[in-house]
Amino acid sequence: MPEKYDLAVIGGGSGGLACAQRAAEYGARAVVIESGRLGGTCVNMGCVPKRVMWNAAELAAGLEDAVEYGFSLEVRGLDFATLKAKRDAFVERLNGIYARNLEKRNVPLIRGRARFTAAHDLAIGDQVITAHRIVIATGGRPQRAALPGGELCIDSDGFFDLTDLPERTLVAGSGYVAVELAGILASLGSKVMLAIRHDRVLRSFDSMLSDGATQGLRDVGVEIVAGARAASLARRDGAIELTLVDGRVLPPVDCMLWAAGREPIVDGLGLERAGVVLDESGFVKVDEFQQTSAAHVFAIGDVTGRLPLTPVAIAAGRRLADRLYGGMADRRLDYQNVPTVVFSHPPIGTVGLTEAAARAHYGDASVRTYTADFVPMYFALTTRKPRARMKLVVEGPEERIVGLHVIGEGADEMLQGFAVAVKMGARKRDFDDTVAIHPTSAEEFVTMR
Repeated sequence: MPEKYDLAVIGGGSGGLACAQRAAEYGARAVVIESGRLGGTCVNMGCVPKRVMWNAAELAAGLEDAVEYGFSLEVRGLDFATLKAKRDAFVERLNGIYARNLEKRNVPLIRGRARFTAAHDLAIGDQVITAHRIVIATGGRPQRAALPGGELCIDSDGFFDLTDLPERTLVAGSGYVAVELAGILASLGSKVMLAIRHDRVLRSFDSMLSDGATQGLRDVGVEIVAGARAASLARRDGAIELTLVDGRVLPPVDCMLWAAGREPIVDGLGLERAGVVLDESGFVKVDEFQQTSAAHVFAIGDVTGRLPLTPVAIAAGRRLADRLYGGMADRRLDYQNVPTVVFSHPPIGTVGLTEAAARAHYGDASVRTYTADFVPMYFALTTRKPRARMKLVVEGPEERIVGLHVIGEGADEMLQGFAVAVKMGARKRDFDDTVAIHPTSAEEFVTMR
């Protein structure tokens, strides 16, 4: 007889682990099925190791700034192998912590790939289990370069396998992954080109952030190649060359990093046996309660295509467990006003509507913006003068804040508190009535006129 569970979670990423552990805290008999390392993309090939690399890039800039603050330094360069080894050891420790957390909550971990054999039955190799409810939390993966010579590319996963810093790198893409990795590589000393299809990066963000991020890349030495549509790749004389659709051939590089989108991991799951349908883009289709087309099957995280952010997957997983096992009948994740940060140079923080989206939703007459543009005090003594830019988007006579955007030093840390205010429905006058903390960049949000 197959082992029986109340809840089976397919995927041991951040969302799946959060869901299973919360369900177990309510007394449900839960199990997690995972073939790879615990923690999913975020811990192993995303947020965590990326932030380590971004920290290193910030230190590289800080070493230059230190001289202008009067320090006498002897800098011998980056030992990339040491950085990678320490980063990988940190990730491995996190893998162990996740495993111990499952053990503490008596949630078994089955190693392998799950597939539906019937509506409630899953096979993992030769093992078969049955579950009253099943959660799909298999996440996503980088899209491969589907063009001649595409095998010459690495993707964002491959970035973390690099054992040496490439001397010359070409990054293809204009989303947050491309922007972050291009900035990191350039700051650490690689000569970087960024090939983008349009004229600026992060085009789905507020235009102020998009323009600022594009300039920020140039400021750290990234050469941006606009209007670039890839046609083919070839290796010549030991280097890689990208030919564009318009016939341009970009200068040769040592490393080609393809960062042009991600896709859901749904292959091999046998979803049709459980009656689970996908949307037109191939993601698992869910309603506002994370329920799929099958009443007993749910999906959370990147596999749903809804705000592919680790905290979103965690929040959705915990709320799902609260509803299913905690007696909270209406508990669900509100996907509005979700804050996010891009670890660019300088970093970006954003929550709520862009100015364009607010005007489209509320009408031009109802929307007003407040902005600030300045050089943060940190750079008063340095040669480099990156600017910080901030924007409040407000609507209606009460001037309720519906969008808050910032690019500049400290944006990553300052956003969380402001996101709480936006989520609570703060108005511009609430910000005006808040005493500023001086001298900081964050104070600009409460002193705008």
